[in-house]
Amino acid sequence: MSKLVGIIGAMDIEVDGLIDAMTDKDERVYSNIRFVKGKICGKDAVVAKCGIGKVFAAMCAQTMILEYQPDIIINSGVAGTLTTGLSVMDAAIAEKVVQHDMDTSAIGDPKGLISGINKIYIDCDKRVAELLKEASCAVGLKTVSGTLASGDQFVADKEKKQFIALSFGAIDCEMEGGAIGQVCYVNNVPFGVVRIISDGDGAGMDYATFTKQAAENSIKTVKKFFEIYN
Repeated sequence: MSKLVGIIGAMDIEVDGLIDAMTDKDERVYSNIRFVKGKICGKDAVVAKCGIGKVFAAMCAQTMILEYQPDIIINSGVAGTLTTGLSVMDAAIAEKVVQHDMDTSAIGDPKGLISGINKIYIDCDKRVAELLKEASCAVGLKTVSGTLASGDQFVADKEKKQFIALSFGAIDCEMEGGAIGQVCYVNNVPFGVVRIISDGDGAGMDYATFTKQAAENSIKTVKKFFEIYN
């Protein structure tokens, strides 16, 4: 039986190309989120646009797990770099995820600790991460693996970027991967994250200029993943 791969992106431009590439489509809406199930490269997939931010991302991941029981979930899209090793249009592959805005340090916890599961970092599935790296390299992208940091903020301030990078050893920041990782962890679903860098030191200006192309490269990477995944 073919394994089902779930794909979650925050914005239309991060998922529309995948949905366009699907065959045998079946569309359903749960909690105002559109889920499209079908085949990509002949392999079973379900794709959804969750919306921006950790709450929407968690809603989407939990609903996808309950309604479709995917074997793995991949979060894909764009992100901002936190390191000189990643420039615009490079690929960041998550080895683990962290929520940089999770902070109960006032009561003695380390920054980033997720209450209830008592973890700061959540590990991605190693095989999924390896295949995502292979896929991104295959489509010609410079690729760096490491920690991806999520929070309900568009991080543009250089000092804030440095704080996240130094505090968590993160290579990029975005707004959904950590929440999806947490949902997958508590449900025992393997997951991975691939993000193409859309903004560097230019922050919002870079984002406006490069987001569309970065999202297209994310879609190319996910399509390549389906070609090599078995």
